[in-house]
Formats: sequence, structure tokens, C-alpha cells
Amino acid sequence: MSDAAVAISRLREEGATIATAESLTGGQLAARITAVAGASAVYAGGVVSYATEVKISLLGVPEDLVAAHGVVSAQCARAMAEGVRGLLRTSYGVSTTGVAGPDTQDGQPVGTVFVAVAGPVGTEVVRLALTGDRAAIQAAAVDGALSALTGMIRG
Repeated sequence: MSDAAVAISRLREEGATIATAESLTGGQLAARITAVAGASAVYAGGVVSYATEVKISLLGVPEDLVAAHGVVSAQCARAMAEGVRGLLRTSYGVSTTGVAGPDTQDGQPVGTVFVAVAGPVGTEVVRLALTGDRAAIQAAAVDGALSALTGMIRG
């Protein structure tokens, strides 16, 4: 069973819902979730917030947080996950932000990724140091986000 299928199964068992906020993965997390039959029972939707302005205006990431820490940060990942959870009124919000390449961003090297899961008992952020090309980093970021989600659901 894939990570996405495990997450969907656990969400269904819990009677919980999920929303996604993605930056570097550009919708790939949502695609992986919705590829699982039965995902519509738990997946509310997502925001692809590639632009900083979208993170701020739609997800509610504070401008001063971006100024102090940048968008490639644990703080931004946390704010994105919590923001999408509130925006779409779901049990869980999952976010991805980072650098897939080819260039550094916010002083962070390629492969620096933060995923966050906001849930009923709080928010957890995981920093990933990934290698490979752009596609490999994006795929591994999705894997990391699903793993973090499954870990929080298990509780």
C-alpha cells in the first residue's frame, strides 16, 4: 500500500479531513493523494502557493515571518499548514516549501525542504535535506509530507 493510500485509510478510520498547501511540489502532493480511490471522502482541496504573495494573502503567512525567516523555513511551513487547515476547515493541513533547484533560495541550498502537518493536537515540522534533480527532490518532498502526516495520524 502506498504512503498516500495508508494516509487516506487512516484519515477515513479517524473520520478526519485534510487540505494541502504546496510550494515547491506544485500540486504533486494533491495529485498523489487524489490518485487514491476514496480520497474524496477525506481530501477537501489544496492551495498551490508558489508565489510569496499567495502564501501571505491566501494562507495568512505573516509578512514579518517571511521577512525574518524567508519562505524556505520551518516557520513558513508551519504557517502554511495551519493556514490551509483554517482556510478549508479540515482536521489536518499539510504543507511543503523548499528549494528544488536549480538555484538557491533565501540562502538555502538546493534540496532544503520543510514539510509541516497541522492537526488537532498541534503542528509538527520536519526539515529534509534531499538530493537529486528537481523531479527527485519534489517526489521525495511529497514522500516526506505523506510520512509526516501518517506519523501524526498514528499519534
